[in-house]
Amino acid sequence: MSTPGYNQTLLSMASDALDALAASNAGSSHATAAQQSHFLCSWMAQALKDRRYAKCIADDLTQWVRQGRSLGAGANLTSLLERIRSQYTALMQSPTALGSALASMLDAAREQDFIVYSDTPIKTKLKLDADGQASIIVCADEYQANIRDGELIKPISLYVRCDEQALAKLAFDHGLMLTLGDKKSSLIKHHKAYRLFPENELPSLALLTNH
Repeated sequence: MSTPGYNQTLLSMASDALDALAASNAGSSHATAAQQSHFLCSWMAQALKDRRYAKCIADDLTQWVRQGRSLGAGANLTSLLERIRSQYTALMQSPTALGSALASMLDAAREQDFIVYSDTPIKTKLKLDADGQASIIVCADEYQANIRDGELIKPISLYVRCDEQALAKLAFDHGLMLTLGDKKSSLIKHHKAYRLFPENELPSLALLTNH
């Protein structure tokens, strides 16, 4: 029997945690955000201690437990888990033709006045003079080699400068899961690097919309 991947493990954990919250006193309509956060923080800490889930989400659980303990209600753990459950459930339904979906997303970005380049090879660090205009850059070599017959066959990087929630909504609307942005690994100055994986099988937490 194969071990569930990151996405399925995270979705299972989020669903289990929210079900446990709903069945507890902290899940009642009279419970405060602080009570919910305390419950979920304790629940996650126990899940870690019991090794209830695959190791691939251990770092996430550790981080959220720390946030819950330091920020209390400000950690927004209930909202986080609800967004994970909702968005992962939707995006894991039929993760096919992601190459075509990416092309559609880039077209939609152009319609929203993004600068979009997918025809330039990127071999070294570059700077885009765009006066702060939102932009998405995809290496031409990756774009051509990693998509076949509309299907994404290898991971591809997107270098993006824009409001991150606008990007999250763009991706979600086109059935795409992107990794969290990383400035350090970006080859374009003032842009963050995001990764898209075949079948939306990310190795880490996806960029989530706030709703």
